[in-house]
Amino acid sequence: MSDITGSLSKLALQKFKHNFWGVFSFWFIVLVGIISVFAYAFAPDNSQHANQMHLSIHSKRPGFKVQMLTIPSSIENNQSVVDKLFFGKKNTETEIPITASYIKDHILFYTEYASDGLEGAEKELDLTSFSKTQVASLIKERTFLFGTDKYGRDLLSRILVGARISFFIGFVAVFISLIIGIFMGSMAGYFGGKIDAFIMWIINVTWSIPTLLLVIAITLALGKGFWQVFIAVGLTMWVEVARVVRGQIISAKELPYVTAARALGFKDFRIITRHILPNIMAPVIVISAANFAAAILIESGLSFLGIGAQPPMASWGAMIKDHYNYIILGKPYLALIPGLCIMSLVMAFMLIGNALRDALDVKN
Repeated sequence: MSDITGSLSKLALQKFKHNFWGVFSFWFIVLVGIISVFAYAFAPDNSQHANQMHLSIHSKRPGFKVQMLTIPSSIENNQSVVDKLFFGKKNTETEIPITASYIKDHILFYTEYASDGLEGAEKELDLTSFSKTQVASLIKERTFLFGTDKYGRDLLSRILVGARISFFIGFVAVFISLIIGIFMGSMAGYFGGKIDAFIMWIINVTWSIPTLLLVIAITLALGKGFWQVFIAVGLTMWVEVARVVRGQIISAKELPYVTAARALGFKDFRIITRHILPNIMAPVIVISAANFAAAILIESGLSFLGIGAQPPMASWGAMIKDHYNYIILGKPYLALIPGLCIMSLVMAFMLIGNALRDALDVKN
């Protein structure tokens, strides 16, 4: 039996490898996953939540360049390297966009950046307490590849950090839905009778409530926040998994290998977990890929409504909410870029779901 299972797995893997869009989507998802985990290592603005604001350079177009004066702080940053890598740097420095500067008698004279053709204020900074190395690194040219948002934050950094929420909500939500869905579906399908009727009643009641409305209710009950959204989305996605598992187990429990397991005196728990579930996981894997995409869309919708990830956390849905009115103000990229990111990631999960369905279909 194990040899047959191994052969079928190898055959499915070979079929998956021949699906161009499936393989492409797989590597795209891997790339997004790496960016999500190490977002602060890739982001030009590695401050926590990429939340460094410069209101004087708000809503600038992609490729915008400006001279940035960075004034060191006397406050020591005792963060560890791991903390900076995964949670961002606690910003203690002061950054000021400038248009001109010169040094005279150990005093730095600079002109602050002002938008809309205005002239910025002229200020000065005493350099007597700075070393030559510090003075040399005070002013650097900063390029904003994706431009800046309405608060003057680096849009590229916000996109990279925001990928973390959209990506990981899929994993957490699908994990929760699999645990609840497989358990409920297994109980209903294997034991039947009153247990099946009761579980199906719960499934039908949950199914009848609009998903977004149910998520909003759970989110309001648990409170607004990062993990609350993850749990809320996961608690609404188990119904589809339970229905699929129930149907598969009803079909599988009458097969000869299950009858033989009962005749050998195996307990119900072992029959379900060791014999039935491994043989019905193909459709569950496919529906999990679809649930990944659905979880990303639901989280984006919640963030757009203001009950998802809360500021200053970066979220693609919240970025669309903040900038959707800029579409008619001549700067549509502020909303289109996060929208395209959501679309690309959702499409990748849908394509990999289709590829897995074709690869695991024994009839093809």
